[in-house]
Parts: sequence; C-alpha cells; structure tokens
Amino acid sequence: MADKRDYYEVLGISKGASDDEIKKAYRKLAKKYHPDVNKEPDAEAKFKEINEAYEVLSDPQKKATYDQFGHAGMDGFSSGGFSSGFGGMDMDDLGDIFSSFMGGMGGFSGFNFGGNSSSRRNGPIKGDNRYMTLEIDFLDAVHGVDKLINITVDKKCDHCDGTGAASKSDIETCSTCRGSGRVMRQSRTPFGVIQQQSVCPDCHGTGKRIKKGCPYCNGQGYNTVKEQVEVTIPAGINSGQQVRLAGYGERGENGGPNGDLYIEVRVRPHKYFRRDGNNIYITVPISSVDATLGTSVDIPTAYGDVELTIPAGTQPGQQLRIKGYGIKDLRTKNVGDQYVEVQIEIPRKLTREERELYEKLSTHKKESVFEKFKKAFK
Repeated sequence: MADKRDYYEVLGISKGASDDEIKKAYRKLAKKYHPDVNKEPDAEAKFKEINEAYEVLSDPQKKATYDQFGHAGMDGFSSGGFSSGFGGMDMDDLGDIFSSFMGGMGGFSGFNFGGNSSSRRNGPIKGDNRYMTLEIDFLDAVHGVDKLINITVDKKCDHCDGTGAASKSDIETCSTCRGSGRVMRQSRTPFGVIQQQSVCPDCHGTGKRIKKGCPYCNGQGYNTVKEQVEVTIPAGINSGQQVRLAGYGERGENGGPNGDLYIEVRVRPHKYFRRDGNNIYITVPISSVDATLGTSVDIPTAYGDVELTIPAGTQPGQQLRIKGYGIKDLRTKNVGDQYVEVQIEIPRKLTREERELYEKLSTHKKESVFEKFKKAFK
C-alpha cells in the first residue's frame, strides 16, 4: 500500500471536505481523465485512481475507516474494479460526465440522465434575427425620417402556409421516426449500451413527409422575394441605436415565422452642429466690438434661426443657452437645449478709419489690461 497516493490528494481536496466538495472534485477529474476524452498514456491509470479514491471517500463507512487506518484499512473492503468505473455516482452525475464526451445522449443501459433530447421540438421554430446598418443625416436624426430600403427576404408561401405541400392531404406522418422527428441508435461501450438520439434523416426533424410538393414554392414552403420597405426612424435617435423591422429576418423552420431585422443607425456628423446627449452645441463668431458692446444675432438651430442676445462684455468661449432647441429624448420625449459658444474674432486688417478709432480708444485708457496683470503679478 505504500505506493498508493493519499485519496484526498488524488481528488485535490482537504481532509475536512464536505460530501458536495468531494463529488464536485470527482466529477471534474472524471471528465478530464476519462480515456475516451483524454488520450494521454497515463489517462486510464489516473482515471482508475480517481474512481478508487471517490468510491472510498463517498462512502461514509469506508471514509471513516480510511481516515483512521489509511490504505491498510481498505483490505477488508472489496473494491475489485470499482463496479463499472463510477462507484457511488448517481444518474445525474453520470449524465453530466457522459454528456461531456458523448455529445449528449438520451440513455445509458436503459437509464435516462436528466434531460431528454427527444423533447426537442419538431414544430414551428422562429428564424434568426438579421442585422444591417443605415446612415442618416444629422438633421434627420433630430427630426426623424422615413427611409426606403431594399431587402431580400424568404417569405412563407401563402398557398401552402409554409408546409411545402400541395394540399393538407399531401402531408403524412414520417414512418421512420413515427412523427417524433428523432431517431435512436445504440452503441456498445465498456460501460454498457448507449442510446443516442439524432435528427431523422428522412423528415429532417419535422416528423412529416410530403407526398406532393407545393407548385407555388417548389415544395420549399417559402419564396425568396425582393421588397422595398419603408423604415421609420424616430426623432432623437443616436448613432448605435437600432430600429426593429418585424418579420424581415431569417426564415423560420418547420413553417415557423421569420426572425426580425435590426437596423443600426449611424448619424453622419454635421458641419456646425455637435451633439452631446440631448443637447446641441454650435460655435459662432462675433467681433470684438459686438462682444464688448453687446448685440442681437440670428443663431442657426436645427429648427430654424432664433434671435439671441449677446450681452455686453461677453468673453471668448462663453456659452449662451437657447432653451428647448435641442434633441427629443426617445423615452421621455423631453427636449434638450442648444448651447451657443462665442468665438471672438480679432480683425487681421483694419481700414484707416478703424485704426484711428482703435488708437483714439487706446489713448483714453488710463491703464491697459496687461498693465493691470503685471501690477497684480508683482
């Protein structure tokens, strides 16, 4: 017994591990080292060692004896072969382990491992969704817009209602699977007879066979058509948001409905307007004289020009708000604001009259702005 590893070490658990911890460790290792999955030369030996450790530690009586006497205490127990290699495991445990390397089977030696793959539906199944991208202008996103798009879609045949049959009397139950859409096959393994389900090769899982195909869709149950569809883009939509077009996705199975088409909207940047949340920003230039004395200007907005008062003494970069001229929120319907950032432009060239006025203004100042800064700096 001296060459045997400690059972707790084999399962990678502590001596005080609970029953659940023991089971969890065993299941993980059994999946990893099963010879059908792991092709390493020592996988089979490790698998046997793992099963032996679990058979002892999962049995309260054997565990108590092992904890007191170690491997020497196991001589009184018969462990030859450890049953079928899964001593002490219940059906759910076996189902989890076998499904990891058998592709999910329906039964093992007459037992069912929790979950029955024969319950897979052979009735109508909705198709997958499709996705596309649509670019729109900035102002269309603000106000909303209707767009025409060209779509190629598989539509259920109106004549046969998607069955693919010329008439209802041309639909009969599949004799191979007897209407279940699934067939069973058996294979023998060292652990017994495994029953595995698969899609019926004759009816392809529908459970039905068609004696005469529909002449309007060639027995397919659908027709591929090209359509021009109008899509309504709601006011306030932003880049990355989607619009759903119901029924224009991939075709369904077994006469099921189509999936949906999701259109992701991308908004092209505007030359002057910028969006931040539900607010719109614009930068407008004014002269230094207008900034100093104040003025009124017609500001462009997404809804037309709006008169805005520029107060006297407006500073470069100062923002003025035009309330309610932003973007409508898709959910709350509240409308944001427009913010006008003032950019003061200094003339690069002056007429003789302008220069004389500036010089006259300069001589009337007792102290320049820079002189005030220098004085405060000192």
